[in-house]
Amino acid sequence: MADTQFVLASASAARRSLLVDAGIQPFVCPSNFDEDSVVIRDPAQLVQALAQGKAETVAPQFPNALVLGCDSVLAIDGVIYGKPESTAEAIARWRQMRGGSGELYTGYALIAPGREALVRCRMTRVFFANLSDREIEAYIATGEPMHCAGAFATDGKGSMFVEKIEGCHTNVVGLSIPLLREMMAEVGYNAIDFWSR
Repeated sequence: MADTQFVLASASAARRSLLVDAGIQPFVCPSNFDEDSVVIRDPAQLVQALAQGKAETVAPQFPNALVLGCDSVLAIDGVIYGKPESTAEAIARWRQMRGGSGELYTGYALIAPGREALVRCRMTRVFFANLSDREIEAYIATGEPMHCAGAFATDGKGSMFVEKIEGCHTNVVGLSIPLLREMMAEVGYNAIDFWSR
């Protein structure tokens, strides 16, 4: 158990950075899981199914490792939003979000050696500033929102435009570190044992 590898089944630089900052050096192995194959209207169920699909796609390559899959979406008035597909879509979304709030859902699937996937979800409410059209267009022009669920990043320039967060901050970035610690304990691992690697 002491030499168990930690594998992140995601290409997200933000998730990797959160793990490294928390003392866990992950091996990054993007899953290439077909996200379009999952069609679920409930945001919590959707992100959990996507996270599980990613983890289960990668886990067979690493039978002796802890494998983590994650996925995030933003829900506004019951409508689910992932990464914007165009700048026009990102601008329209920010015009809808400004001055309001949304619910950021992140799903987690952790697979330990010899065990089924442990699947969880965490939701954080995000309150957005009332941006001008100029601010929205300038932010979209940076390219940052194009790589993020909900078209914003709280760990970058988008931090200027988030007025308040209710819940776990790192969940919005892409990975709730406190929840990960709980999940690791649930499958028999202590997160601090990964600090010295």
